[in-house]
Amino acid sequence: MLEPHRYYYLHNFQRALAWVGGRYGGLLDTAEQGFLAGFAQLPMASQALLVRLLLRRGPWFLEHKLAYAEIPDVRAAAQPLLALGWLDAGRPLRLEDLFALHTKAELLALFATAGLHGGLRKAQMLQALGGTHAGERTYAEWHPGAAHAAWCVTVGDVCERLRLMFFGNLRQGWSEFVLANLGVFRYEPVPFPAEARAFASRADVDGFLAIARCRQALDDGADPAQLLQAAAACISANPWLELRRAKLLLRIGQACERAQQWALAEQAYAQSRYPGARHRRMRVCERSGRPADAWALAQAAQAAPESEEERQRLARMLPRLARQLGLAPGERPARRSSPPLARADLELERPAAPVPVESLVRAHWHRAAAPVFYVENTLFNTLFGLLCWPAIFAPLPGAFFHPFQSGPADLRSPDFVPRRAHAFAACLALLDTGQHHAAIRQRFAEKHGVQSPFVFWGAVTQELLDLALACIPAAHLRRVFERLLRDLPGNRAGLPDLVRFWPAEQRYELVEVKGPGDHLQDNQIRWLEFFHAEGIPASVCHVQWQGRSPARAAPVCTAPVCTAPACAAQGAA
Repeated sequence: MLEPHRYYYLHNFQRALAWVGGRYGGLLDTAEQGFLAGFAQLPMASQALLVRLLLRRGPWFLEHKLAYAEIPDVRAAAQPLLALGWLDAGRPLRLEDLFALHTKAELLALFATAGLHGGLRKAQMLQALGGTHAGERTYAEWHPGAAHAAWCVTVGDVCERLRLMFFGNLRQGWSEFVLANLGVFRYEPVPFPAEARAFASRADVDGFLAIARCRQALDDGADPAQLLQAAAACISANPWLELRRAKLLLRIGQACERAQQWALAEQAYAQSRYPGARHRRMRVCERSGRPADAWALAQAAQAAPESEEERQRLARMLPRLARQLGLAPGERPARRSSPPLARADLELERPAAPVPVESLVRAHWHRAAAPVFYVENTLFNTLFGLLCWPAIFAPLPGAFFHPFQSGPADLRSPDFVPRRAHAFAACLALLDTGQHHAAIRQRFAEKHGVQSPFVFWGAVTQELLDLALACIPAAHLRRVFERLLRDLPGNRAGLPDLVRFWPAEQRYELVEVKGPGDHLQDNQIRWLEFFHAEGIPASVCHVQWQGRSPARAAPVCTAPVCTAPACAAQGAA
């Protein structure tokens, strides 16, 4: 007899079904309730076979190719499933489904009289047969005389809905259980009550699935006008579902822009409350020759910008619109002047093979006494995630509802930070007393490998952590973390590529690296301007290949730690 752990995947599936049945019993229809009851009454081997198939790409499977050590007789295990109709051996399938089931050699034998040859790829074979083998046929009709059957799993949609209700999303699958059991993924244990669940009503589940279908249809090239109508029908009183719908409308608008369907694009953006949709609507008005409408929208947005990103875009857009409207120079908004960013220029030998320019600069500067690390968005996010771990994983209502969450479900919600204001304040207060060193180190050790939306375990080593805590002042960390909290979705990216440390002097510098022809992105500019305003050492290093004239003459180096070629050796030392 096999040990029970051989059925670990089945036990996980049973656990999920019990979870859904206990929390969503009132939201299940007759078919879903029937599945839960019927599955519980199946023999263990039949349960195991169904779950094995659900974990694989389906819905079609060849009976004779299924082999599992813990299911000695697959055909016998399938009989109760066939009797229930959960497996179907007589369902017609398309030629595409048949091709997915067989190897190229098997298909050549099966269609031996069709004039195919071994030099063709499967896709070419399918194209060649498509005109004469259209329509659906049973497997026995496709493969007369076959000694085996093809089974179709018919309960996939029901199980997909149950999976959504358990996880609250369609990104995670049943393999989450397996990965957690193997220790590949570890999750923070957060207490939540038995009534905690992602969906409050069946309409919420229906709405989520409808939005997901619209997104898939958009990716498949469906008509945007029809998708706009479908999105309008998905409107919900559930805030986080409305956020998903708003993102769908933004994507529909972008698809309309690409097709230059300006009226539809504006309609989509006008209905969306997703960050960035308002600015896209202004751009559509401008691009469709309506600068006055764009100006009115921009003026309203300037009075209450939704983010630093929108404020930055408005600063560029308003002067341009003013010129298009023919406003007198005195009536035009002043062009925003950017503060002078510290800059250094560096000439390096062009590598023989493609190498990230950041790696070249890191290697050029790195010394034992002045180590350099490629960190980009990983270092400060990780330090923030470790320090603020208790606030991020606070067991608030609606934040956690199953044990496989890498972070709170409301992370992108506008009230994420306000709901946790006191908890975040308590975490940041440790920076004022110097206790942040111990707190971050303790969590780095105790939580190592636990999933978090902010912590990059593979990128931040113990050495990097120790250097950062020794060289980055607590006041700098506070300023950076406070800016993160002002807009977590928008400010988690755009941080500089490299960090340089001088441990003996307990100082550091952040460096954004730009190779030949590369330019700063908007989010990078916002971070660099923030660093400049706060007195945090940061600069931009522009790299040119040796022997190539720079785009413009290098200015006098004004970086807090000079990184110009003439100063590099002194700075590295």
